[in-house]
Amino acid sequence: MNMYVGNLSYNVKESDLRQVMEEYGTVESVKLITDRDTRRSKGFAFIEMPEAAEAKNAISELNGAEYAGRPMVVKEALPRN
Repeated sequence: MNMYVGNLSYNVKESDLRQVMEEYGTVESVKLITDRDTRRSKGFAFIEMPEAAEAKNAISELNGAEYAGRPMVVKEALPRN
């Protein structure tokens, strides 16, 4: 399942996010979105977890949870149109 994780501190790294999400199961990929010119984080990421049950558990546990001083938004990513 592909998940959107938003409202992240600009200091959060992909490795930090992977570590948090691996507490809930197998993480296939973590893609922190960065500004193409400045290379600075845009404050959101996409995380792929192959096991839907683990991903749903991570969403229910982490949505609204404080991480690096900010409440995270964690939800299933919607497909691009």
